[in-house]
Amino acid sequence: MTGTVLNCGYLPLVDCAPLVIAKELGFAGEEGLDLNLVRQPSWSALRDMLALGHLDAAHMLSPMPVAMSIGLGGLPAQVDALMVLSVNGTVFGVSNRVAADLGGVAFGDANGLLAALAARGAGPLRIGVPFHHSMHRLLMSYWTSTAPEFEVEEITVPPPRMADAVADGFVDAFWVGEPWGSVAVQRNVGQLMMSGSDVWGFAPEKVLAARHEWVDSNEDAACKLIRAVFRAAAWLDKPENRTLAIEILARSEHLSIAPDLIDPALSRQIVPRPNAAPIGVDRFVQFHKNAASFPWRSQAAWIAKQLGADADALQKAKGCFRSDLYRRTLAGVGADLPGASEKVEGALHFETAVASTRGHMILAPDAFFDSRTFDFG
Repeated sequence: MTGTVLNCGYLPLVDCAPLVIAKELGFAGEEGLDLNLVRQPSWSALRDMLALGHLDAAHMLSPMPVAMSIGLGGLPAQVDALMVLSVNGTVFGVSNRVAADLGGVAFGDANGLLAALAARGAGPLRIGVPFHHSMHRLLMSYWTSTAPEFEVEEITVPPPRMADAVADGFVDAFWVGEPWGSVAVQRNVGQLMMSGSDVWGFAPEKVLAARHEWVDSNEDAACKLIRAVFRAAAWLDKPENRTLAIEILARSEHLSIAPDLIDPALSRQIVPRPNAAPIGVDRFVQFHKNAASFPWRSQAAWIAKQLGADADALQKAKGCFRSDLYRRTLAGVGADLPGASEKVEGALHFETAVASTRGHMILAPDAFFDSRTFDFG
């Protein structure tokens, strides 16, 4: 029997994995959903397809629902983040030419890298990012704001074209989701210098988004989708499932990328440059553990603050991260849910036990590279 058809847009990145696994392993089907994954060429195309109602849901950069809901850029639309699809998972890299100027900065040294780049004195550094309203761009802006003498020029490049942009000299550096950083390394056009988690330890990278009016009219379908993706995310975070996950993602109808380019993100073993030994990065990309999929309203507030939102817009932004719907959906399936829907962002430097519905929740470190904290309560 055919289930309820849901058209869900995505870009070919490793962090679309919860949607792919929900479809391919039958989690969506068990909820009575026929999940139709619709590949998109760019984030702007995906945004417009969702806003116009051509998509029911979407794999979306975490700042996009916030920006759309507070009226920034593109078509106006009230968009909800139903859950977080992935935490972390991005890399910052530079062209081989720039890497030669940096004097051996260690991978992951956000402060040392910023100082070395600022000391180059070679004019603005052209940094490719996938979209203006992206966590990549917000982390870049936050990171570089601590070195006001360092000039940056932001250039938008779709993720699958990032390695080409580096090879052609169109950008000097790049901030992109995997596997597209590893593609630049494999093609020997760039070197990876740090992960996004070196700037913010537990940053929401992608979310499952839908138009607010669609969620209101189709709450049952939205809840079924949340449950299916929640189960897929839990499956993905089990190490024993990595090999099968890579095989499924590599298929032509999903990422259409060689398995060895998908493996670094899921194994959390990042190869920074050709012929280098892999570097282990804790929680390089996380889908489920440590409440990774919970849509914290304080994360939405941090995003809105970085986008320049005033107090009213900040409150509106909090509302589009649907912790209320997430709780209602998962309370009956035994999920361990945090006791609060907001927290002080950046306050955790170690794994920390917190109050939760089942009493077993451990949150991961979420510190910022400059040790600042953000309390939007």
